[in-house]
Amino acid sequence: MSACLIDYDTGHTELRPPSDAATNMGATVVHLRDTGLSWGTIEQSAILPAPASIPLRWRAGALLAVLVTAVTWAIGPHRGRFSRLVRLARAGRDLPAATAYQARYAVCAVRWAARTMPVRWACLEDSTAAAVLLTMARRRAEWRHGIATDPVRLHAWIADPEGEPVEEPADTALYTPTYTPDGPGPPRAERGVRP
Repeated sequence: MSACLIDYDTGHTELRPPSDAATNMGATVVHLRDTGLSWGTIEQSAILPAPASIPLRWRAGALLAVLVTAVTWAIGPHRGRFSRLVRLARAGRDLPAATAYQARYAVCAVRWAARTMPVRWACLEDSTAAAVLLTMARRRAEWRHGIATDPVRLHAWIADPEGEPVEEPADTALYTPTYTPDGPGPPRAERGVRP
């Protein structure tokens, strides 16, 4: 078993032996269990999903949400990008929860709007922009950040009110959520997070 340290202030992630993990009190500690070798492969469907029908008001809002997310990412020191996006994703945490349809519209609209971004746009930016769009609609996004093993990788996504990932591939179930914005803030090492 090893441990993964995730510093939600800087975005720094590091694998360490469990004995060394307790020495870093500023990061979330996730203890990874040995799941056996899978060679990092997962079956993927070769059939593309049907295009989603997204209402015009969600598309218009998505353009602004993507712009806000991109500006938040770009302004300020490089070291704080991850932290800024996590705080932005948490912005609407006190609002009423979004319905499954609202969450789906937000995720699909953001993906539609982000297609033309001339910069790196991945799951963190995608899910943050969807959370911003839901906040603009006066709804709370169930934003999640998690880790999977073999190989170790991080992922961010939006969940529906039942906790199921919205518009995500089936392998998202392999990720153990390490952080959700429903609480007061990112968990700290002294509390320890164990999947």
